[in-house]
Amino acid sequence: MQRSLISLAVMALLGLSAGAPTLAAAPAAKAAQVTTQLPRTAVPTHYALSLTPDAANSRFSATVTIALDVKQTTSSLTLNAADLKFSAAALSAGPGKAPQAASKIDVDNDKQTATFHFADALKPGSYQLKLDYTGVIGTQASGLFSLDYENGGAKQRALYTQFENSDARRMIPSWDEPFYKATFALEATIPAGQMAVSNMPVTSTTKLADGRELVRFATSPKMSTYLLFFGLGEFERATAVQDGVELGVVTQKGALGQAQFALDSSRDVLKEYNDYFGVKYPLPKLDNIAAPGRSQFFSAMENWGAIFTFENSILLNPRVATQSDKEASFLVAAHEMAHQWFGDLVTMAWWDDLWLNEGFATWMETRTTTRLHPEWNWDLRTVGIREGAMELDALATTHPVVQRIATVEQASQAFDNITYSKGASVIRMLENYVGEDAWRAGVRSYMAKHAYGNTVSDDLWREVEKAAHKPVTAIAHDFTLQPGVPLIRVADAVCKNGKTTIQLTQGEFSKDQDNKKPLSWRVPVIAQTIGNASARTLVSGGKGSLTLPGCGAVLVNADQTGYYRTLYTPKAFGALAGSFASMSTIDQLGLLSESWAMGLAGLMPASSFMDLANNAPANAAPEVWQKIAGTLAGLHDSYEGKPEQRAALDRFARAKLAPVLARIGWEASKDEAGPVANLRETLIVALGEVGDEGVIAEARRRYAASATDPSAMPAALRQPILGVIAANADVATWDQLRAAAKAEQSNLIKSQLYDLLGAASDKALAQRALDLALTDEPDATAGASIISHVASNHPDLAFDYALSHREQVEKIVDGASRSRYFPGLGRRSADPAMIGKLQAYAKDNLPPEAQGDVKRAISAIEYRIKVRTQRLPQITDWLKQHAV
Repeated sequence: MQRSLISLAVMALLGLSAGAPTLAAAPAAKAAQVTTQLPRTAVPTHYALSLTPDAANSRFSATVTIALDVKQTTSSLTLNAADLKFSAAALSAGPGKAPQAASKIDVDNDKQTATFHFADALKPGSYQLKLDYTGVIGTQASGLFSLDYENGGAKQRALYTQFENSDARRMIPSWDEPFYKATFALEATIPAGQMAVSNMPVTSTTKLADGRELVRFATSPKMSTYLLFFGLGEFERATAVQDGVELGVVTQKGALGQAQFALDSSRDVLKEYNDYFGVKYPLPKLDNIAAPGRSQFFSAMENWGAIFTFENSILLNPRVATQSDKEASFLVAAHEMAHQWFGDLVTMAWWDDLWLNEGFATWMETRTTTRLHPEWNWDLRTVGIREGAMELDALATTHPVVQRIATVEQASQAFDNITYSKGASVIRMLENYVGEDAWRAGVRSYMAKHAYGNTVSDDLWREVEKAAHKPVTAIAHDFTLQPGVPLIRVADAVCKNGKTTIQLTQGEFSKDQDNKKPLSWRVPVIAQTIGNASARTLVSGGKGSLTLPGCGAVLVNADQTGYYRTLYTPKAFGALAGSFASMSTIDQLGLLSESWAMGLAGLMPASSFMDLANNAPANAAPEVWQKIAGTLAGLHDSYEGKPEQRAALDRFARAKLAPVLARIGWEASKDEAGPVANLRETLIVALGEVGDEGVIAEARRRYAASATDPSAMPAALRQPILGVIAANADVATWDQLRAAAKAEQSNLIKSQLYDLLGAASDKALAQRALDLALTDEPDATAGASIISHVASNHPDLAFDYALSHREQVEKIVDGASRSRYFPGLGRRSADPAMIGKLQAYAKDNLPPEAQGDVKRAISAIEYRIKVRTQRLPQITDWLKQHAV
């Protein structure tokens, strides 16, 4: 994740379809070894679900027949169920056997379970449990939900499902945990003329006497409940075939032309993955369903054979799509399709090992984008992925990659940068340690051995270790079973006879625990003297050494594959800074990131980054200038409330960045490289942020001219220009943007325009955006996004407003992300009072197990305050010495 059915004979519904996959299923792990919140007395093998949605009234009715095996004598069966009302429940021991009606049904809303009691004890054996029930169609992405949108001036309503991590129970009473895999046969009674989509292809469509249609889908392979999908609406579908699989992109009517790139990407990615994993994609089709609206929690979900994606993450509207949008669309395909193997074919046994899904999909998306689109230089993004993880991992509130999950709420909070980005970074390091071929061989063996089964992390390490003939498990355990970031201290190098020797010491990098006793890691380290070949060692027991060919500046973590921080002596860092221009681009990005993080943590002068930025060559790679621009824009925010110091920073930023924009220009050159287009976007926004009058004036000129000349604001410039316009909006401009949002026919563009209303720097306009967010004017999923955009500039205002309207706000936020949404609004604050507000919010509204995001937000605020009081003065002094 990046973030439907009556009247079939029971025996037909319980049978596998002729097209079922033929790979042997892995032997199941012992249930006693896997966490569960349900009694272990029974396990399901198949669900036959008949769904009748009533979209207009936001209700549905359903019947499900569940084939199950009772393992221990019991008089009751307990399943997960949420917001379901049961009208009948009966159990039979097979065809021809008299059903036994439930004597009592107990529904526990807090535990989200339904228990069906029976007068006669159920002895071990096979049974069928038939349940009749009704449920609710929500307006946010939890369970079965609706999305309203306009199409050609007509209002439409489409239905979709979102079940991860634990919301299948809102549509189907089930053993709603990843270990309880089963097959699914789905049928739905739908309005005539609409399209229904699920994991498997449609096998038949029957017209009913009342004018509706009964749609039946093929039986799915064995899979976890959270991967089941159903969609219904006024859809269109584009298709292509690759390796015998029908690929599809499903959109609202009229938007199919925006799906071609996504369809082409799916073909390329499927071919790549079939080869890489050594196990071909086993379903007959794979759809990507593009939906209007958005979620504050996720952008796409890897339902097997039916990936759900919000359209702003995958469709390319030619009016507004930029190079970065194109890259994001491909990335979604690469990430979610990786899940078809890591997550769907082989699934973690419990949410403790969620990273087996998300860390691997994040790693595969980068690897695959680099391989299939080398012109995008996506391998350079691995530095940013690592930095995103370390930002959280160096705080006291971090957690291990493999973490103990006890509740549904904790599972929801596990979808964070530690799970995704640290997981991906550790994989990249281990792949580099054992070699690409050995790593792939281990992954292939893992896939073949555990297909259709469930695993824990050690199952993977075992296969990689066999393939690599290296002690991978010990290193993997160090980086996944304990939290934190290793710190490699580098002593001054000694050069003799054309070779350089360095001594390495392992500690721990912490941003908020100055005297923390360091944990111990076995750290694979790669180093080089600039311009020479690299050498490797494994720092174990806290110490290590390396002898490198050549003399000169020494770079540790060459090629940036390691997950650790590096601390140089001032002399060694000075030598590296002097060699900055001759480094590879990825190492330039690594050194910039290292100096910034170390400076803010007080382990190096905070001005170290400024020295590098000041001496960056004019012809440095676009990604290097993007990094510099983004950091300087962030510093602008850090000087909030200090106008003189901010003005000095802004003058420096304009002096460094404006010539770069002048060199590449506002208009794209013929055959311009994608990274240059991305840099232009970044520079326009960053220069607007630091008050570059020329950029702001040009943005305003183009915005005004676009009313009569569309070429004044081409698609590649539209988003950055409007970003500058919105940030600097006055009342008249804000009203103009709002009018454009109301009049816009494209749902994707409409959402973008409403988000811009929340980006105003002016506090009064930000307040207007907050008030607008809770009206019916934006669609049901846009309000929460507007509030989040206000929080980017006005976190205290947004948090206070949301909390004072908590009941209204909770209605427009996904149920799975409510405990994360409110602290997310406040985490950008630098006001000590926000800490008390967050603590009070958690105390009044959240159980202890759901307070992880609150704690992390508080840590972020405390560190931000520390940086502003203790580190910014060093940068201020540097700016005085380098006044422009």
